[in-house]
Amino acid sequence: MNVVAFNGSPNKEGNTWHALKMVAAELEQEGIETEIIHVGNKAVRGCIACYQCVKNRNEQCVLPNDEVNAWIQKMKRADGIILGSPVHYASIGGTMKSFLDRAFFVTGVNDGMLRHKVGASVVAVRRSGGLPTFDQLNNFLNYAEMLLPTSNYWNVIHGRTPGEVVQDLEGVQIMRVLGKNMAWLLKLVAHGKGTITPPEREDKTFFSFIH
Repeated sequence: MNVVAFNGSPNKEGNTWHALKMVAAELEQEGIETEIIHVGNKAVRGCIACYQCVKNRNEQCVLPNDEVNAWIQKMKRADGIILGSPVHYASIGGTMKSFLDRAFFVTGVNDGMLRHKVGASVVAVRRSGGLPTFDQLNNFLNYAEMLLPTSNYWNVIHGRTPGEVVQDLEGVQIMRVLGKNMAWLLKLVAHGKGTITPPEREDKTFFSFIH
């Protein structure tokens, strides 16, 4: 089994990376391979609502010159996905948001590519805005019908300078428990395949509130 994690921070080895490494350490102890991809320092354009991915249904966004399509394929191949972001104005980092908007739209219109994969979100924050950012990340996982492991508190860890989050002992425990629970859930899903029939995927129903 393998998990791909996305670091939405501009800093390659800042506090978001440290949080992801804490979760990854628990996964690796259970024999689950992990890879952390640095998204936050890339030039990623936001979705332009062209709907070509809906028309083409080829698992690709039509926008060129970035790594979004390669990351989508890594998500497709992975058993689990972790989304990590710092807090920018009580929200997801801008580059990370652009990536998620495009990637989850593409995966959604291609027969729900991420459906029933295990997904988790982690947030690194200096002071406030951690919970809104955590909720925003979870919106992507929920919409994709992914399975979310929990921890013993919300997955938010605190620190200002790179590496300072290791001093947040409660936050460190949260990441550790999340990693253990994620590994357990991944194994449950793996053992259930071929034994328990999953519910059939339903086509999305759209309802307009304007009549």
